[in-house]
Amino acid sequence: MKIRSIRVFPIDITPHPVTRPRSEPLASGAFASPTWRYAEFRRGGRPAAHSVWQRLACLVTAEDGTWGLGLSIHSGPVQRIIEDSIAPALLGMDCMAIERVWDAMNRMTAAYGTGGLASYAISAIDTALWDLKGRLLERPVYELLGGPQKDRIFCYGSNTILSYGLEASLEWFLELGFRAVKIFMDAGPEDGLPGLNRTEERVARAREIVGDDVELMLDCWMSLDVDYAARLLERLEPYRLRWVEDLLLPEDQEGYVRLRQRNSTQSIATGEHWYTAYPFAKAAAQGTVDIFQPDVLWVGGLTGALRICHVAEAFGLSVITHGGMNFPYGQHLAYATPSIPWGERSEGVAAPGVPLEEMTFLPGTAVIKDGYLIPSDAPGFGIDVDIAWLEAHAIR
Repeated sequence: MKIRSIRVFPIDITPHPVTRPRSEPLASGAFASPTWRYAEFRRGGRPAAHSVWQRLACLVTAEDGTWGLGLSIHSGPVQRIIEDSIAPALLGMDCMAIERVWDAMNRMTAAYGTGGLASYAISAIDTALWDLKGRLLERPVYELLGGPQKDRIFCYGSNTILSYGLEASLEWFLELGFRAVKIFMDAGPEDGLPGLNRTEERVARAREIVGDDVELMLDCWMSLDVDYAARLLERLEPYRLRWVEDLLLPEDQEGYVRLRQRNSTQSIATGEHWYTAYPFAKAAAQGTVDIFQPDVLWVGGLTGALRICHVAEAFGLSVITHGGMNFPYGQHLAYATPSIPWGERSEGVAAPGVPLEEMTFLPGTAVIKDGYLIPSDAPGFGIDVDIAWLEAHAIR
């Protein structure tokens, strides 16, 4: 079965819950960012450069008219890469030969960089191909990956929306059944010692809210330098964090080497903004990272993420994909893969009082219940939409 067409377009699939939050936002709230080095970017003073681009949908259609749906982000430049560079070269290729198509995409983008924006483009097409293959074979994708490896996926909630306050958000996560939660920093190196104190106070308060029987993590979102990170890890040791995440800029792999030399006890996670399997392989060989966090929709799709899972398995490391429980793509990968022990639900999870069922992005997406998730067993990724639904959500 050959690829007949590849269509990409910006799409708005923002959830619109009908239940009102039981508490009002306290403030706008923002977590630390690498741009906070400069005062004009701090606390939402200027928008993030990438925020002007929407999510991107990708439809890959086979000769018989069957289609699969993939997703990624940064629609503006990624759409151009697909339409101008990648898609024309893939027409007529075997849509069932996903490894071949994926390898071809990586090789054809090598001249201008397979990582970064090209990786988002590859991810959109690859996830669409896996959905298409499952639909053609009338099997869920997790069966194409070898079948269920676990009975269900243990999930944690990430408190990416700071505006409702730490207490209200974490208490709601616990009510929803999460037994692991992640919080974000609201200070960085530019805040000096007062910032270190504030972050420690924030972590201490989070530990007090969730208690000793819930796992707690901290995300630094690429905002620290090596010295500040080392001082922070020393400060946070009493709070028994499961991991600390994304401490340094993604390109600073040598920084992680120096950080590991200064602190060898705290588990470190990163990889959300790493592209292709190569940085993961290097980090595994250097022993600098304990948990890899690639995003299936950014790192090269399901095929790219599988390679990273295999690297982790070979080195005795774990993979917990970034936002993996937000969409069916990461759900199916986690369900079938031994190296993925947990799943992350992020992008706000749910405001206090809003049920998780009202926060899905795509119809047919499985919902976390009491802290666990079992993916849909419908064909492909189980996404329950038609062309009319996609047209209605397309951005013109």
